[in-house]
Amino acid sequence: MSDSATTADDSAASDTQKQTRPSLPLVFADRRRGMPPRHLADLDKDGLQAAVKELGLPAFRANQLARHYYGRLESDTTKMTDLPAAVREKVGADLFPPLLTPIKHLACDDGDTRKTLWKANDGTLLESVLMRYPDRATLCISSQAGCGMACPFCATGQGGLDRNLTTAEIVDQVRSAAADLRDGLVHGGEGRLSNVVFMGMGEPLANYKRVVSAVRKITSPAPDGLGLSQRSVTVSTVGLAPAIRKLADEGLSVTLAVSLHTPDDELRDTLVPVNNRWSVAEVLSAARYYADRTGRRVSIEYAMIKEVNDQPWRADMLGKKLHKALGSRVHVNLIPLNPTPGSEWDASPKDVEREFVRRVIAQGVSCTVRDTRGQEIAAACGQLAAEN
Repeated sequence: MSDSATTADDSAASDTQKQTRPSLPLVFADRRRGMPPRHLADLDKDGLQAAVKELGLPAFRANQLARHYYGRLESDTTKMTDLPAAVREKVGADLFPPLLTPIKHLACDDGDTRKTLWKANDGTLLESVLMRYPDRATLCISSQAGCGMACPFCATGQGGLDRNLTTAEIVDQVRSAAADLRDGLVHGGEGRLSNVVFMGMGEPLANYKRVVSAVRKITSPAPDGLGLSQRSVTVSTVGLAPAIRKLADEGLSVTLAVSLHTPDDELRDTLVPVNNRWSVAEVLSAARYYADRTGRRVSIEYAMIKEVNDQPWRADMLGKKLHKALGSRVHVNLIPLNPTPGSEWDASPKDVEREFVRRVIAQGVSCTVRDTRGQEIAAACGQLAAEN
C-alpha cells in the first residue's frame, strides 16, 4: 500500500490534533495539499508487487527493483541494466520519480559535518545533516518540512509546519547519504552509514504512521529495507505521550529521545507548548512504559539556556524525577543552546554546565554534555530552518 503526505495520520496524531487545547499555538495540518508522487519506498511488499503488475511486468521484477533501491542504493533506472531497456523509463517515472533534489551542501568541522538543503518536487524545502566521527557516521533526518510544536528557542519550530514528509521522502534522505558515503562523495573518503537520528526538522511522532513505516524500511534487511540496526536508530519527540506508548507497542528496539528541557511544568508550558496537553509526569510515565516494553534506555534531551532552565535546583529536580520514573534506564544529554536568528537567549556558561551535570549524576542519573556540531552552518540542534 502507498502513503501520502497529505492523508490523515493514524490515531496517535489524531489524538494530538483533537485533544490539544485550542489556545495552543500548534499546527498539525499541512499547508500544502499537493499529492507527492508514488515511490517504491512508499510501498510495502504487496503494494510493490501490485504496482509491478500494473506496469505489465512479471512478479519477479518487484524483488529485483527493491534490491536495486535498498541493496544497491540505486534510484536511477537507466543504471538498472538487468531491467529491459524498453521499460526503464516507464518504471522510473512510475516507481522512482525524483523526490528530493539537493540544492546545496554546506560543510564545517573540517568537512566532517555536511548539511544538505533539499527541494521536494512541490517546492518544499527541508534539511538533513551528515556527521562523520572516527568510529561512526550519523545522519540527522527530517520527518516534516518545518515543525508545528512552536518551541520558542528552536528555529524550526518558529518557522511553523509546512507539511508532513512521505515515507519515501524520509527513507530517501537515508539512501542518498548511504550512497554518498559508500561512493566516497563525502569528506573523509569511502565509508558506511551507521546511525540515523530523527532529530532534524519536525516532530516525528506527529507524522507517526509514515515515520514508523520509514523506520521499518531503514532497518529491514534487503530487499525489504536498508539494513541498519534498529538499535542504531533514534526517534525523538517533544513528548506526545499517547504516541510514545503506541511506539512502545510496535515491537521495535529503536532509542527513544525525549526533548524535556526542564523538569517543571510551569516553565515547560512556555519552552515546549505541547506540555499544556501532556505534563512532565505524563511524558515520563510514557517514557517508563517505553523502557519497560522495549528494555531500552531512554535519552532525555535538555537544551541548556542561560538563566532560564540551568538553575541548580532544576538539576536536582530533574535528577530526582528521572530516577524515580526510570531508575537506571535513562541518560541525560545536555545540549548547549545553539544560537538562532533574533533569539534573546544564550547558552549556559561552562561552569554552570559542569555543576548541572554534577547535580544530576548525584541523583543517580547518568548525564553528559553533547558534542555540538554544525553551528557555523546552522546545522546544529534547533537551527534547521531550510532557508535558501
